[in-house]
Amino acid sequence: MNIYTRKGDKGQTGVFGGKREFKDSARMDTLGNLDEANSTIGLLRAKLGNDHEWQSNLHRIQKDLMNMMSHLARPSDSKKENTNPEPKDGADFCEQWIDFMEGKMTSPSDYFLLPGGNEISALCHVCRTQMRRGERSLVSLMREDPDCVHSYISAYINRLSDLFFTMARAEMDKHGVAEEKWNLFLYKRKKKIVKS
Repeated sequence: MNIYTRKGDKGQTGVFGGKREFKDSARMDTLGNLDEANSTIGLLRAKLGNDHEWQSNLHRIQKDLMNMMSHLARPSDSKKENTNPEPKDGADFCEQWIDFMEGKMTSPSDYFLLPGGNEISALCHVCRTQMRRGERSLVSLMREDPDCVHSYISAYINRLSDLFFTMARAEMDKHGVAEEKWNLFLYKRKKKIVKS
């Protein structure tokens, strides 16, 4: 079977259940953005090496993204059922990993940072920003087909960007790379004003 079908040459593509949508629809934009983020996570895993402690969790995230994308590809009016797993514990999984990494770091997360540090932390920031873009397009899909976007998906996608921010910090902390701080987080600035 050929990889090409020629069916998409006029700007439409098939979605779960057999319908066709334009390739710039909110659904396809969301799927494309999450696919891009997943590919970058794959690059991150390749850079880390097979024995790195993050490998199994990142592998899980990649599979979870594929499963979530399959559910997002199914319009809510589709009669075909999607039997792919639903990673409903994804947000909790991210929070637990974030808390674990923060517990090992030498300083708290109080500041917006300039993305960078070393190659791995910079790549974590790329994953973070791609997840944010995926989240923005997900909101557009929520408006267009609200019953298609289950609450566990929006929560998981939101938490993944927080996770990659924490991973970037953890990588820098582990290797003694100084963070380039920009500004205190807004809620930290408000606390500071109240105290003074």
